[in-house]
Formats: sequence, C-alpha cells, structure tokens
Amino acid sequence: MSPLDLLLKRSPDLLTRIISVACSDRELPGLADDLAALVVRSATGLTFCDVYVLDEEDRALEGSGRPPVPLGEGVVGWVAAHGRPRRHDDLRGATLPVRLPDGGTIAVIDVRSGDPCLRQDLELAEALAALFAPVLCSCRRLRTAREREHSAERFAEQAVQVQEAERARLAGEIHDGLAQRLASLGFHLSAAARMLPRHHEEAHEQIVLARELCELAGAETRAAIGGLRPPVLDDLGLSAALATLAREAGTRQKSLDVAVTVSGELEAPLPGHLQTALYRIAQEAVGNCLRHAAAGCVDIILEHDPDQVVLIVSDDGAGFSIHDVLAPGRRPESYGLRGMAERAELLGGRVTIVSRPGDGTTVRATLPQVIGSRGSP
Repeated sequence: MSPLDLLLKRSPDLLTRIISVACSDRELPGLADDLAALVVRSATGLTFCDVYVLDEEDRALEGSGRPPVPLGEGVVGWVAAHGRPRRHDDLRGATLPVRLPDGGTIAVIDVRSGDPCLRQDLELAEALAALFAPVLCSCRRLRTAREREHSAERFAEQAVQVQEAERARLAGEIHDGLAQRLASLGFHLSAAARMLPRHHEEAHEQIVLARELCELAGAETRAAIGGLRPPVLDDLGLSAALATLAREAGTRQKSLDVAVTVSGELEAPLPGHLQTALYRIAQEAVGNCLRHAAAGCVDIILEHDPDQVVLIVSDDGAGFSIHDVLAPGRRPESYGLRGMAERAELLGGRVTIVSRPGDGTTVRATLPQVIGSRGSP
C-alpha cells in the first residue's frame, strides 16, 4: 500500500490537512514544525514529534529551537546516517528516517507517546515522512539558494566598502602629503619672487612660471582627492553627488552643457554601496566624455523604479566603435568601460553601451535594489 493510500484509509479529511500544511509554509524551519504538529494531530497516541532536517553539506541535522545534531551522533544522527528506523529503548517512541525516492535521507522524525507506540501511529508517521520528503528537499534548496544570495549581497557590499576605504585612504595620504607639500612649495616660491631683485627679470619670470605650475598641480591634486572620495556623496546622497559631478564637468570644459534629471521615488534611501557604484559609473562615463567625446551636451538621468535603479549617461559627441575599443589588447580606454561593467555585475546588475562614430555615446547601468534578485534587467 502506498503512503498516500494508507493516509487516505486512515482518515478521509487527512489529505486536506496534508495539503494545507504543504502549502502553508514553504520555508524551513516553519514547514518542519508544521509537519511535526500534523503528525501529532493525526495520530492516535503520539504526544510529541520533532523533525530534524539534514543540512545541505550533509554534516548535521537542524531542529527547531535545538542545537544541530552532527550526522552519526546520538539516535537522531545514527538514523540519518544509516537510513533505518530505530525504536526507543522504552518502546514509547521511535526515530524514523525521511527518505527521498533515490534512497537518500533528507530528514529524521522523532516521535514519542505516553505509552508504547501503536504500530498504526508509526505507520502514519512513516507515510507522512515519505509524502513530505520532496517538499522538505525543495524547502532546503530554497533556503540554501537564499543564503547564497544573501552571501553574494554581503560580499558585494563588502567589496565596494573595501574599494571605497582604499580610495579614502589614498585621498587622505594625498591630502596630508602631496597637497600640503605643494601648498608649502607655492608659499616659498611666492616668497622667493618677492625677495628677488627686480633687475633679475628672467629669474623672476621663471619663478612666476613655477608658481603657476605649482598652483595647477595643486588644483589637479584637489580634483583627484575629490574624485577619490566625494564628500557630497556621504553628506547629501547620490542625486546631489551627480549634480556636483555635472557642475565640475562644466567647469573643466566650459563649452559643455551637463544636465541631471532624477525621476521616481523610493520608499527608502538606496543602500550606500549601490549609491557609490552608480556614482562611480557616472564618474567614469562623464570622464570618458570629457577626455574623448568632444561633446556639446551630456545628459545624466537617474530613474528609480520599485525593484531597480537605472543610470543613463548620454552625450552628443564623436562616438566610437565599441568593437574596436573592447577588442582584446587594443586600447587603454577599454579598462574604464570594462570596469563599469564589472562594478555593475558585482552588484547583480549590468551596463550596456551604445555608440557609433559620429552618433554620440549612451551608457546605461541597471542595478537591482535587492542584490539577491539576480537576473533583473
């Protein structure tokens, strides 16, 4: 007699209860607890039931509210390791394996009663175990998949944090070292220019030129510090940081018109690592435009959707052949493009680049707001 036939014979409404439990909770340990309660409610003399589910590595069994039981340890571990039932010494209970169709053990059911267990109750528990084995297996896989997704999310966040920490460290070293020395050098050059007799015109001109070069180097150093870690991103968020990026780009290239558009609303602010990634992608795209595009205008668009955020940087510049730039070993520009794509992929998103010579360039970055939802566009 099959497990299903035995259960139908036992109680006509038992199938309804089984379906209700199987559909009520598809996550562990909730399903295991519901199964344990179903066994007790459906039996004649059972007063207690525990369900232990074997972990994905087949090393230990996990029960609700109980420490994990190593495989092979104690009665529960022994039954899981050998795949055979075992009666308690006092005959008032038994430990039963939950086996998959291929013969492997997925879980263990431990039942007890006030008196010696009735055979019909043990048969009931075994039938329910056989019926729920595939469901428990599915729940375990779902839990493992979610744990891996959460691990991927934590890894991506930590990777971004490490990158930004290193950028912040470099910014601090440049500010405290090179920037301070350049400022001191400029001070001494100014002092030397004031002290030099006027009849040394050529020497005076050289000092003035050196002073100008020192000021230029200082400005470039300050720009590099701001690029390594823009304070506005921490203080005011992504939208303000993009606006600052646009203003700085317009300052560097007076003929360039840079506009920022933000659409959509979020129920909660974007996580910091997502804001940082989007800013870095925008920074690289705008930097490429300044270096190569000879564009007249750049549009930076940030779109907030319920499950994703989209960043678009589009220019009307010279454009380029994507095939030529991304060909292996061809151009150093490809490092920036590949870096944008890798940064988005780390967070479960993607970057697409559309460009042709003479038609401008559009960089589109799409990141899911929940990294675990990989496969989002």
